[in-house]
Amino acid sequence: MILDTDVGGDIDDTWAIAMMLRSPELNVRLITTATHDTTYRATLVAKQLEMAGHTDVPIGIGIREADDPAAADWEYRIAGWVEDYDLKKFPGTIHEDGVAAMIEILMNSPEPVTLISIAPLPNVAAALDREPRIAPRTRFVGMHGSVRRGYGGLHQVDAESNVKTNVPAAKKAFTAPWKDITITPLDTCGIINLQGRRYQAVRQSQDPAMRAVIESFQIWLRGQPDEGHSSILFDTVAIYLAFTTAQLRMEKLRIRITDEGKMVEDPAAPLLNVAADWTDLEGYYDFLTARLLGQA
Repeated sequence: MILDTDVGGDIDDTWAIAMMLRSPELNVRLITTATHDTTYRATLVAKQLEMAGHTDVPIGIGIREADDPAAADWEYRIAGWVEDYDLKKFPGTIHEDGVAAMIEILMNSPEPVTLISIAPLPNVAAALDREPRIAPRTRFVGMHGSVRRGYGGLHQVDAESNVKTNVPAAKKAFTAPWKDITITPLDTCGIINLQGRRYQAVRQSQDPAMRAVIESFQIWLRGQPDEGHSSILFDTVAIYLAFTTAQLRMEKLRIRITDEGKMVEDPAAPLLNVAADWTDLEGYYDFLTARLLGQA
């Protein structure tokens, strides 16, 4: 599998990476960084991989986009966590052209690769432009959109961030002829957070991989108390969907992306496997906690 992430803004990417590294079902071939300062994002990934003992996982620096001044405070919210980390000293492999590295793996793998995107989609769109043949060879799994519920679990359709940040890229990705395409929209991922005994078990863990997550989370909180729970862990559900749909109710829906970045059902649109609701949310929380603690 390949992970495409915009780690560095919302903290859930960091939790998702930890879950991914603790999932033996997944053979992680590459992590690419997406949107704005992708070198900064690669530095965050590198430090997390090094602390977790996974410098064997290559990092690909994605397409650099101009920073959005209005979002700079959010994008660099955990910059302090890597202020003393030198990406050039990362003992693993860094690909300066992450899109090229992505294409190479997708085209040369003897078996289908799962491409997990927990980010806006400029890297994926660029890969499709450069080499359209990647799509039929690839399973796409994404944390994208809002079908019937929006942020906070409200019964409304929202323009979800990973879609609305780059609508043209999202349209290209969601109309590509993937071997298979599965998404967790806000309907299922927008309510996920660890609380109580589960959160405390993770927070108090002295495991280096979890220390990386909690250290960066504390910086992300900017001095505010965690109040006994995590933030919303949207992206962890995409990692889960890469290898199982247990505990979820899946629907096959034809989905189109509007110019405003919303998802609408359209009988002429491509067919998606959509994680529409949970059948056992408490079971997922137990599963997520166990994975984060290395209890696969």
